[in-house]
Amino acid sequence: MAFPKVGNMAPAFKLKNQSGQDVALKDFKGKKNVVVYFYPRAMTPGCTVQACGIRDSEADFARLDTVVLAISPDPVSKLQKFADKEQLAFHLLSDEPKIKGEAPVTAKKYGVWALKKFMGRESMGILRTTFIIGKDGKLKHIMDKVKTKTHHDDTLQWIRDHLS
Repeated sequence: MAFPKVGNMAPAFKLKNQSGQDVALKDFKGKKNVVVYFYPRAMTPGCTVQACGIRDSEADFARLDTVVLAISPDPVSKLQKFADKEQLAFHLLSDEPKIKGEAPVTAKKYGVWALKKFMGRESMGILRTTFIIGKDGKLKHIMDKVKTKTHHDDTLQWIRDHLS
C-alpha cells in the first residue's frame, strides 16, 4: 500500500475522538487546513513527546488556520486517559480495528499500516507519518521522516512556507 498522492483529495474518514464524538475530515473542508498525523500508540515515550509538542504549539496552529488530528489504533478509552494525563485538547482519533489483528481502516487508506522492524523482530504497525491537507481538502504535503521532538516545529514551518 502506498501513500495517497499529493494534489489528490485526501482520503475521507470519520472516527471517534477521545470523548467519543465523531470527527470527519469533511468537517473542516473550506474552513481549516488540517494536519493529520498517525502515531503508533498512546502513552509511549515518543508518542508523548510528539503530542506534547503539538499541545504546546496549539496557538501557533490556530493562527495558521490549522487544526491537528492525531490518529492511532488505540481504543477511545485509552485516548481519553492519554488526553487527561498530558492535557491534550486537540482531537485524538481512534482507528481501532473492528476485529483484533486486522489493519486499521484509515491507516490502511493512508498507506501507513506496514511491516515494521524493531530490535530484530518484524510486525505490522503504524508508520509515524504526517499529512498536511489544505482547506480545499487536497493533500498538500507528506512528512514520512518524522522526528518526534521537532514534529510540531517542522509542521508549522511547512505550513508557514506553503499555506499562509
